[in-house]
Amino acid sequence: MSRLFRFTLLVALCVGWSFASQAGNWPSWRGDLAGTGIVRDGELPLKWDTKKNVRWRVPLPDRGNSTPIVWGDKVFVTQATESDKQRSVMCFDKKNGALLWQKGVKYTKPEQTHKTNPYCSGSPVTDGRVVVANYASAGVAAYDLDGEELWHRDLGPQEHVWGNGTSPVLFGDICILYHGPGPNSTLYGLDKLSGRTLWKRKIEEKDDAKRVDGFRGRNGGINGAFTTPIVVEANGRHEVILSGANILWAFNPEDGGELWKCSGLNPLVYTSPVYDGNVVLSMGGYFGASIAVKPGGKGDVTAKRVWHDPRSKKNRLGTAVIRNGYAFFANMSGFAECVDMKTGKVVFEERLPSTANNAASWASPILVRDRVYVTNQSGDTNVFRAGPKFELLATNSVGEYSNSTLAASDGAIFLRTHKSLWCIAE
Repeated sequence: MSRLFRFTLLVALCVGWSFASQAGNWPSWRGDLAGTGIVRDGELPLKWDTKKNVRWRVPLPDRGNSTPIVWGDKVFVTQATESDKQRSVMCFDKKNGALLWQKGVKYTKPEQTHKTNPYCSGSPVTDGRVVVANYASAGVAAYDLDGEELWHRDLGPQEHVWGNGTSPVLFGDICILYHGPGPNSTLYGLDKLSGRTLWKRKIEEKDDAKRVDGFRGRNGGINGAFTTPIVVEANGRHEVILSGANILWAFNPEDGGELWKCSGLNPLVYTSPVYDGNVVLSMGGYFGASIAVKPGGKGDVTAKRVWHDPRSKKNRLGTAVIRNGYAFFANMSGFAECVDMKTGKVVFEERLPSTANNAASWASPILVRDRVYVTNQSGDTNVFRAGPKFELLATNSVGEYSNSTLAASDGAIFLRTHKSLWCIAE
């Protein structure tokens, strides 16, 4: 079997998995390979509270910012516990929230992070055969769906004053993982069944003060990318797209070779790229720059950017959802924003309600038909219309602090707070 034929077969299987994953599963952060955040398998509840439309709620042993994933009748979430220095995956029964298993590793060495960013902030990923979790300095590990460890790899220390939050991605038999930010920042392609390194690509995260169109921001010189890569198809090929410090990159998922790059971001990036089938959008953090570029190019495509906004008015952490040519998200100050994908212009910027006087939002939204769902730190999930005119549809509070993005499956919402895992359904 030729190398080309093997890769073509891998792509075909991967595309099939991408469509199959929408049939009741939410296998990764933001739901699919391209990280779209789009729910494709039915309606979700519009309104709920701590009792109304709550199917179940289970307590979690410690804080956490990661997002649940769903496969079949199981819900998985990463969890760090300070008391015993464990980093693990917890598996719950989707029907009733019962804990089925918890497996992980113990890590006692010091590792820097911000007080608001607990360890295990990256979400797990699954394809129904393996579950992969990123434990940062404690390595990356894979389990089968019954909790048996398949492999564990040490990729070296994770060194950044604000920690990390990147999630692994499964593309066919390749686990793609960004081990960053920090001096050891590297994009890896690992064999999903063994953890063996198939390829790796060093990612430079220098603060380029001489760049022409960037903005240094108000971050005291801190730089790095807290981003999860996406995989898109353009011009008949697949591309791994990664938002890095200052640069948006595209790599070949087969061997990690660079396909193209685009300058214009700032040195600190929180969001992940998002693709609407035509244009890739990448937004910087801390009043940073945003760029839109078409994939499928070659070399340095900076001169071919669709648009470039050198400085936003608000801090942006959540990754957008896109509908009908508009990008929607909540910025870190708790304002809903709508951005025109053709021009980069802000169409609206409206403050979202908060029931506990903490409207700040770290979460990325999800999109259900023409509704945007996004959670703030008060534990409120605001729902607004995905259109160029702002229309608030609902504010739903569970009264627990949350930095997590919602997951959805079979008409149910899965919300992770610092105290609990909630299943919300009609």
